[in-house]
Amino acid sequence: MATLPVIDLAEFSDQNQRKNMLEASRYWGCFRVINHSFPVDLQSQMKAAVTALFDLPADVKHRNADAILCTSGYVVSTPENPLYEGFGVYDASSLTDVSAFCSLLNTPIHVRETIKAYAQKAHEVIVDIAMKLGEIMGLKDQNFGAWPCHFRFNKYNFTQDSVGSHGVQIHTDSGFLTLLQEDECVGGLEILDPVSGSFVEVDPLPGSLLVNFGDVAKAWSNGILCNAKHRVVCKAAIPRFSIALFLLAPKDDKVEPPPALIYSEHHRMYQTFTYDDYRKLRFSTELHGGEALSLLLM
Repeated sequence: MATLPVIDLAEFSDQNQRKNMLEASRYWGCFRVINHSFPVDLQSQMKAAVTALFDLPADVKHRNADAILCTSGYVVSTPENPLYEGFGVYDASSLTDVSAFCSLLNTPIHVRETIKAYAQKAHEVIVDIAMKLGEIMGLKDQNFGAWPCHFRFNKYNFTQDSVGSHGVQIHTDSGFLTLLQEDECVGGLEILDPVSGSFVEVDPLPGSLLVNFGDVAKAWSNGILCNAKHRVVCKAAIPRFSIALFLLAPKDDKVEPPPALIYSEHHRMYQTFTYDDYRKLRFSTELHGGEALSLLLM
């Protein structure tokens, strides 16, 4: 596969769309979706809301405390990721969690309503994509609706001096599936081509959303799905914003493949683990590029 596929969700009944989604999930661990039912005006309003959050005073931003194990809610730049800062909401599918986040930061009513509406729609879309993937993998009864979803708002403080630098280190996502609204004004995301070993630029495509798989997807699928290794590189002296929703792991926190994905020609690859324990493993070993999965091989 030479380019990142674009999947038309409105044409998902077409066999070519289904084939392209599965092939992209196996090769890249990443693809774009269009006709995803996400209102364009809501995406624009959300970017404006997120931009406003990053303009808050530092002491207010730090009220966004721990949101998920091993990751604080509000994250400042570090030596590994010197251009990055971000907010976090533990479960975007929970109105309680989203409301608590907004209350902590004392957001204006219009910002609060935008974040709530966006969280609800993003959760609907990410579950729909996961269900479609399960269907083409032969898992028609798989239910992703109760899986927790971590919400992150990202800012890359790109300047002229940082052009060519990494905005965030090379990594894989730790969860199952990520739905990303990119910054339409500035690119910088790069995905590893697993065959050539080189990084491929993923420029923004207006009207689309980016989907990529993490380490849980690789273990849960018994190695069928690729955990996309990626990075962000500063391409221009323009602040870059992105909005990500992470479908993390099964509701009971236990990661293991469905029986249908284990058979005589495809033996089980990974031990059963909990998502919380896996995050601890990634952080304790500092293996953020998917390598920690090798420690759980059968």
